[in-house]
Amino acid sequence: MSTLPMNPALTASATKAANPILRYWRFNLVGAMGMLVQLAALAAINRFVPGHYLYATAAAIELALLHNFVWHQHYTWSDRRDGSALTQLLRFHLSNGLVSLLGNLGLVRLLVHGAHLPVLGANVIAIICCSVLNFTLGHTWAFADKT
Repeated sequence: MSTLPMNPALTASATKAANPILRYWRFNLVGAMGMLVQLAALAAINRFVPGHYLYATAAAIELALLHNFVWHQHYTWSDRRDGSALTQLLRFHLSNGLVSLLGNLGLVRLLVHGAHLPVLGANVIAIICCSVLNFTLGHTWAFADKT
């Protein structure tokens, strides 16, 4: 039985990716970029497309979800690609998507109507509130380790 020599660079990269603290920081970096995508999309939709701010928020969340999925698949959980991007996308939408949509829409409505915060400020608070649950669901289910 022949064994191929291990590439030290790949082994080091996989070890770093498996570190839960590093993975959490990667998640937050992607999340910060996604938050910018969401807020920029929300500002543009609110400005150029007349309609209710909750519809605009939902559309902006979906754009951020797709952005974040690609980055999480290739950066945050790159060592956990199971070969089916469609399955991972479905799991990501069922977990992070539902938390983001329901959590953001509920919190944004509460903060806009109850606390009289501006829509963008309410979105920032809602995103931060949902992030820990989103990481946990991404780590344990959407991009679960197959071992």
